[in-house]
Amino acid sequence: MKLNELRDNEGAARKKKRVARGPGSGKGKTAGRGIKGQKSRSGVALNGYEGGQMPLYRRLPKRGFTKPNRLSFAVVNLGLIEKFIGLGKLDASVAITEDALVASGLVRRKLDGVRVLAKGEITSKVTLEVTGASKAAIEAVEKAGGKLTVAE
Repeated sequence: MKLNELRDNEGAARKKKRVARGPGSGKGKTAGRGIKGQKSRSGVALNGYEGGQMPLYRRLPKRGFTKPNRLSFAVVNLGLIEKFIGLGKLDASVAITEDALVASGLVRRKLDGVRVLAKGEITSKVTLEVTGASKAAIEAVEKAGGKLTVAE
């Protein structure tokens, strides 16, 4: 293979539509913009404009509130922890920390901490150290003979 033989896969790069390049192009003269009117001119941005009628985004009521300092947790289910222990990606004999969960690939990133939920079953005796956990998750881990500590 030589440099002059390199080319994209079929359909990988679409050709740019060339407008206003003569009648043979199919997009000549007015370039698909029609005749006259505001939208045929340059420099027009009409997103959300409804011809003077009150726009939809102003007619609808505002709802809810987004807390500016809210915390966002990475969520882990007990069933997944059990699965990763079974696959050998997590070691149940040592304490499983948030860093261990990230290293195993179970959690992509910690965000404001890791929160454990009780979905799925856990049978291994594990020691978990996380930022948050549901009551049901704590009970399930203790029932399996393990320990779940929640850091404040």
